Amino acid sequence: MSPATPEQHRPRGYVIPIGGAEAKRKNPVILERFVDLCGGDDARILVIPTASLLDETGPTYQVLFEGMGAKAMCIPIENRDDCYREDILEVLEKATGIFITGGNQLRLSTILGGTPVARAIRRLNAAGVHMAGTSAGAAIISEHMIAGGRGGPSPRESGVVLAPGLGLTNRAIIDQHFNKRGRLGRLLAALSFNPFVCGLGIDENTAAFIAPDGVMEVVGHGTVTVIDPADLRHSSMSYVRKAEAVSLVGLKLHVLADGSSFNLETREATLAKGS
Repeated sequence: MSPATPEQHRPRGYVIPIGGAEAKRKNPVILERFVDLCGGDDARILVIPTASLLDETGPTYQVLFEGMGAKAMCIPIENRDDCYREDILEVLEKATGIFITGGNQLRLSTILGGTPVARAIRRLNAAGVHMAGTSAGAAIISEHMIAGGRGGPSPRESGVVLAPGLGLTNRAIIDQHFNKRGRLGRLLAALSFNPFVCGLGIDENTAAFIAPDGVMEVVGHGTVTVIDPADLRHSSMSYVRKAEAVSLVGLKLHVLADGSSFNLETREATLAKGS
């Protein structure tokens, strides 16, 4: 699934996966930057808490965004029927930013996948509406979503479970809570299936602000681990036995902190000034 085609002479919106556990009250630089992108005091942010089973998740983000000057609304999409409601689709059309909360990413894919809401999110992002997601909301941003898998540093057969994502980018596959939960192995396993995309392992309280031109800037307290498989020469994934370790030869890896960037089109990394 490729991202929707942008309107002529109009850039698509930013795509902003957040690694989870972002600062919400003390120095919330990630959320504040998202609000600024969406228009500051003129921002209209729609919060989608579908991934979470906690009633307070959506309203908490609504209050946070309103405290930053934005107009915000939470729409509790709890089943696939909700994704066909005209009132929800009308609210989506008025948003300048869409924020998907954390929780269980399979709730997102099974409830939103293939519905008018999912199609609207793709079309609106192509038309310039900015889209951010934290934790599970970050995972579903890409074309191929990491739905689960084992932790650890080594890639293994059966080490990752993949499901279709929203397809807002087909240049990267995203994993979240990256270093906190030791997810290098499962991101490598995901890349071993298809080395076309880059892997983005995003730490907690860290975000990847992906601009319309494909340049990703790191914002936050941790790092984004970028795995570039463009020069991959060998993957043993096709013939290893169940749960066996996988050999990958020719990968390139970058670890990028706040202010550093990576061009997903040219595969070039740029360090922050003073690094």
